[in-house]
Amino acid sequence: MIKMIASDLDGTLLFNRAQFLPEEIFPLIRELKELGILFVAASGRQYPNMKRMFQPVESDVAYICENGALSVENGQVLYQDGFDRKLAEEIISTIMAKEDAEFTCSARDWHYLMPKSEAFRHYMVDVVQNDCKFIRTLDDITEPVMKLAVYEPSGITDESVHYWNDRFGKQCKVVTSGNEWIDFIPFGTNKAKGIQAFQKKYNILPQECMAFGDEYNDIEMLQTVGYSFAMSHSKEGVKKAALWQTDRVEPVLRKLIKAKGKIEEVI
Repeated sequence: MIKMIASDLDGTLLFNRAQFLPEEIFPLIRELKELGILFVAASGRQYPNMKRMFQPVESDVAYICENGALSVENGQVLYQDGFDRKLAEEIISTIMAKEDAEFTCSARDWHYLMPKSEAFRHYMVDVVQNDCKFIRTLDDITEPVMKLAVYEPSGITDESVHYWNDRFGKQCKVVTSGNEWIDFIPFGTNKAKGIQAFQKKYNILPQECMAFGDEYNDIEMLQTVGYSFAMSHSKEGVKKAALWQTDRVEPVLRKLIKAKGKIEEVI
């Protein structure tokens, strides 16, 4: 019997850079709740952004935000991780010195930004619709840093991955998070940490959990549940980490609801 389902957003519930969830997901989440199944949104996105996305079912969803640096349910923080301040400043300075690279610096309730271009400012504020604070110097970052990210508008290449891994891979975790993003996360922080926090809170076993993901930042999450699904467009490493593949999340949820949570009738 499944008691918890976790799903990534970008590339899993959201396709083609979409910023709004498909309407069909909301009644499915309500039906899962009626069956006693907790739905957990697990993303690299910030908490306020995720809350807005799930507004019709906001109180029916638990949240793993910033790739596992923050977990929240019903407005209550289960835990919040922090980034070493000196390392954070070094990463930001390196991003700012790299041509066509922008950074986001994640605090609990907003992202600190120092946009090099109006296009990036517009993208974060008007398209992604994040809550942002604009700064002039690194001294303007006054809250604890949870996560950093570099945005490369032309797309992340293997060369980019190697560059950032070589530069900071020994000091923190460096992981792709979508087509244009690479995240820098403290060692020990990942989406699986959030899954385990909810498992502990509700006394849920790994074999009573499902998870869906498509990127390398989803691998730990996929490996910490009994029933893992990689999206069919995922990279090979992600597919190998999962037990099954699917084109969409919603059809699997419908089958599970029809089976009253009995996973054996779904797979």
